Amino acid sequence: PMATGKLIDIAPDEPLKHITIRTTDDNNLSLFDGRNKQQNGNFVVRTLLPAGKTGKIAEWFITAETQSDWVRKPVVSYSQVGYHPTQKKVAVVELDKNDKPLSTVSLYKVCSDGSLSKALSGTPKTWGMYTRYNYLQFDFSSVTEPGIYMLEYGDQRTAPFPIATDVFQKAWFPTLDVFFPVQMDHMFVREAYRVWHGAAHLDDALQAPVNRIHWDGWRQGPTTGNKYKPLEHIPGLNVGGWFDAGDFDIQTGSQHAVVQAFALLWESFGVNRDETTINQKTRYTEIHVPDGKPDVLQQIEHGVLQLVAQVNAIGYAIPGINESHLYQYRHLGDAVNKTDNLVYNPRLDSLQTDGRTSGTPDDRWAFTNRTPHMNYGTAISLAAASRALKDYNPELSKEALRVARFIWDDEHNHQANPEEQTYSGRFSNPEFMKSIECRAAFELWRSTDYEGYKTRMNELLPTLLEQFNRNASVIAQMIPFMDNAFKKQVRPLVEAYAGELAEVDKENPYGVRISTAGWAGNRNIVQACITNYLLHRSYPELINPEYIYRGLNYLYGCHPCHNLSFVSGVGAQPKKVAYGSNRADFSFIPGGVVPGIRILKPDFPENREDYPFLWSENEYVIDLAASYIYLVNAVNSLLK
Repeated sequence: PMATGKLIDIAPDEPLKHITIRTTDDNNLSLFDGRNKQQNGNFVVRTLLPAGKTGKIAEWFITAETQSDWVRKPVVSYSQVGYHPTQKKVAVVELDKNDKPLSTVSLYKVCSDGSLSKALSGTPKTWGMYTRYNYLQFDFSSVTEPGIYMLEYGDQRTAPFPIATDVFQKAWFPTLDVFFPVQMDHMFVREAYRVWHGAAHLDDALQAPVNRIHWDGWRQGPTTGNKYKPLEHIPGLNVGGWFDAGDFDIQTGSQHAVVQAFALLWESFGVNRDETTINQKTRYTEIHVPDGKPDVLQQIEHGVLQLVAQVNAIGYAIPGINESHLYQYRHLGDAVNKTDNLVYNPRLDSLQTDGRTSGTPDDRWAFTNRTPHMNYGTAISLAAASRALKDYNPELSKEALRVARFIWDDEHNHQANPEEQTYSGRFSNPEFMKSIECRAAFELWRSTDYEGYKTRMNELLPTLLEQFNRNASVIAQMIPFMDNAFKKQVRPLVEAYAGELAEVDKENPYGVRISTAGWAGNRNIVQACITNYLLHRSYPELINPEYIYRGLNYLYGCHPCHNLSFVSGVGAQPKKVAYGSNRADFSFIPGGVVPGIRILKPDFPENREDYPFLWSENEYVIDLAASYIYLVNAVNSLLK
């Protein structure tokens, strides 16, 4: 311990932080610096419990210096990226419940000489209470003149933000240009003078041991489900794929989400931006160096390589690939140093360890439980990707479609061993499984024109329509390819859905559904806005585009707690401390999108801006990032 005693005073010179801990029994308090053990460590106060005693054996008294008249400083939230002139523009003021609302909010235009010109001033509208705070809204939609503006409430003046027709056109660039290249597994990734990481995990992967309960939800059932024995090398898995999040594993479900989002992005908007060199043969990626090829297609190719490799090597889609040792899972730094990159094969190699393991190599493990939802997810992804890659990489396009069709046929001929079904919850729900199968039939039908897929899709559609809200995104993607009778059938369901959207306005002053779960809800907010966009394409008279724009406003700063942009590197005041692979440096990856606001029970909105290690608030994930790129392009298409 750094110190021991009966009383510890923390920050006695700072009333707002002053805490006292004392003990009156025979035990001491010990103070430790947990950062000596791990980068996410804190200061720790500990009492060792004595042996051989029962009853009350240790007691602490904790007091905090309080200020009875303390009032939290107001938060003026708005879009850090700015607003399109025709867009609705509403700033939200978050107030302590004991704070008295001011009568005026002002909007200033920043002149070229640095002076400020008042563009609008008015009384904010009282929205009411949400969680523990009181909220005001200030609508400045009437201001449409392009320029740079600032909001003022009391003695607070915000950072500058633009009103312009092009505010969203570049907002997704860092996510595609930097974040996704950095997340590329099995590749050397360079950015100018910096190397983000070497070509990692070239020794992928060993078959995971059976009956294994791993960390972070990973597990292997009582059998491998394939021809490989536990800890036997599975060849061909050391290609493609992205690091799922701030860690370095490959979660196949996340790969599905990214491939599907990028395929939809390509088909919807033909995004042909080229800012990255990607060479799969040499495993080389260089950021900000164009190579004459659309980056979206190259990223689709990267995901497809991993998905195809899984099926070709194992015979079906697997949950993914994870570290074999806990020290690797906690690894911070260059991913190339997590393993020795040498393939281990127990039939050929003598067992060698790295000195910290006990009888097993350092290669990652492939978790291979067979599940229908994982197979259909891969079929959906590969069928959609085959269309996007048709002209760019015809050979891989054909292979992707062949594997997708193989999965469909195999899944319909194969009755998976119930003992291997290690997933529960919605994945074992018959209605959910029918929706996944229907989506696979839809994508395969689009890619092949084979009527057998369409027949099965039509058989499954009634189940999807019965639970429209859950399946709205899938149905919305189908509508443009169906006949008018189907569109008429879906219309009353969309009308009911639109009515429910209006109810969200009553939940909070931001007009989006804020999650109260353990993981913050930016992913759900973005997905909901994408669904609204897809429905708006077919029913523009029913779905107000405002329910699409709000998601970006929320991400860019119009949310509770603070007004930072949740997209690193985007906006005047973006997230600069996040849970990425460089979190130990209290830094960020440009273009990464964090989960956002978490509501701590019972009513405390939180997103730590000074501490990156709270993954539920600050961890980058690839599926959210891909969806974000799609949403920005969707908004751009509406505002042109």
